[in-house]
Amino acid sequence: MQTIDLDTKVKFLRGFADKTRIQILESIKEQEKTVSQIVEDIKGNQSNISQHLACLKGCGIIVGRQVGKYCYYSIGNQQVRDLLTMFDVVLQEVQNDVACCERHID
Repeated sequence: MQTIDLDTKVKFLRGFADKTRIQILESIKEQEKTVSQIVEDIKGNQSNISQHLACLKGCGIIVGRQVGKYCYYSIGNQQVRDLLTMFDVVLQEVQNDVACCERHID
């Protein structure tokens, strides 16, 4: 397996390190959606969500598929979908510790 540059790894992980981006990923985890559908799902601001979608797409975490005037967003590949599932699995074990952590408070 090829060694990944540490800065690239950190940049990739930052793609997941935002509440709105996680909400977007959860919204499209099982099926592709348009921006409007995502906005409705997470009760967000379209402009803000569009910026987060651009970030996620730029990092290769999601992909967009243009159909007429609509762009449908989905998870970029099965490994990213598996990673989102693994976050949930790991958090089941450590969620109380994470919730009590005072080093990373929003």
